[in-house]
Amino acid sequence: MNGTSKDEEKKEVLKNIIRRLHKGEDPDVVKAEFKEFLKDVTPVEISKIEEEIIKEGMSTDEVHGLCDVHLAILRESGEKEELVAPPDHPIGILMGEHKILLEYADELGIVAKDLRGKGDFDSVADEIKHLDHIAHHLQDSESHYVREENVLFPYLEKHGIKEPPAMMWIEHDKIREIKKGLFTVLETREGVAFEEFVSRLSNVAASLADMLSGHFYKENNILFPAAMQAMGDAEWKDTRRQFDELGYCCFTPEPAKMAIEEVEEAPKVEVEGLIDIGTGQLSKEQVEAVLNTLPFDITFVDDKDTVRYFSESKERIFPRTKAIIGREVQKCHPEKSVHVVNQIVEEFKSGERDVAEFWIEVKGRMIYIRYFPVHGKNGDYIGCLEVTQDITDVKKIEGSKRLL
Repeated sequence: MNGTSKDEEKKEVLKNIIRRLHKGEDPDVVKAEFKEFLKDVTPVEISKIEEEIIKEGMSTDEVHGLCDVHLAILRESGEKEELVAPPDHPIGILMGEHKILLEYADELGIVAKDLRGKGDFDSVADEIKHLDHIAHHLQDSESHYVREENVLFPYLEKHGIKEPPAMMWIEHDKIREIKKGLFTVLETREGVAFEEFVSRLSNVAASLADMLSGHFYKENNILFPAAMQAMGDAEWKDTRRQFDELGYCCFTPEPAKMAIEEVEEAPKVEVEGLIDIGTGQLSKEQVEAVLNTLPFDITFVDDKDTVRYFSESKERIFPRTKAIIGREVQKCHPEKSVHVVNQIVEEFKSGERDVAEFWIEVKGRMIYIRYFPVHGKNGDYIGCLEVTQDITDVKKIEGSKRLL
């Protein structure tokens, strides 16, 4: 039997196991079969099979439930080797943060338990201080999830591992909701009876500990091993560089985030007809369309004070014609304001100023005009960008809008 046939057979066996679990068959019945099968299947293979099952019509939520069953079997088997990664490796950093966050969740539960039986807020000042300390660190943990969602997950998706990151992101949002509940309990404590506060705190502490424990177990035992198997050294170096750019939690171990040797970005795959603009590749048509879709007007003047470009948004505020391309910017303004233009440009070139802004009323609309110096990769001044925006309706915004 060739390799392809073996792969197909492996997929069908695992699909059958997952379908049986999904139909409600007792996990104990298939546990031994699943345990034996896991010896010959990799995390990447499991991830790709899950992707196939979803394409066949099973919902992400259903597969999420199957993932829970899978983890229960892994836990009961007790034979899963613990993943090991250097502390300064992206996976090592994430796992180190997992450990610390679980410790904070445990502390939260311990404090909540200690508060039971206490009389009032006045007698638990130290405990409240400790709770605020924990809450601060949990707030700062957002960096942990942001790094996973914006760096690790995209890399995994490029390797065909799509469903595990999607499921983990769903759980990230659940964690955020639980944390939000915790912060609300702490912030509104003065408006409720002490016993009610302790009850609410205990409930949210238990929810957080349970959620983090299960979530981190899934990442440590399924997601991260799949990542280690799929991604190469160049990708991991680039991942670490992007982790550094996004920043770390206040509690991330210092040795883990110490500066490492300068690394190059992972090699980019160039596509014919596309322009590489650093953070992506776009066609000339796409670049033009994107710039013209911006909800404000932009005009670029080069380092020789010559107008080189302006966008053509649907609702341009001030007139611009192609005749001005190649014209000195000073000649695009009335004589009485040229001295202001010169001052702005001179201060941009010298580094004395990093923005110049004005706002005026035109035909009953409030217009916000800003100028920014533009610098090249080596820091040299290469021009000036004018941004003009109608902010009349923006100024009226209040509250929140979360639905379309």
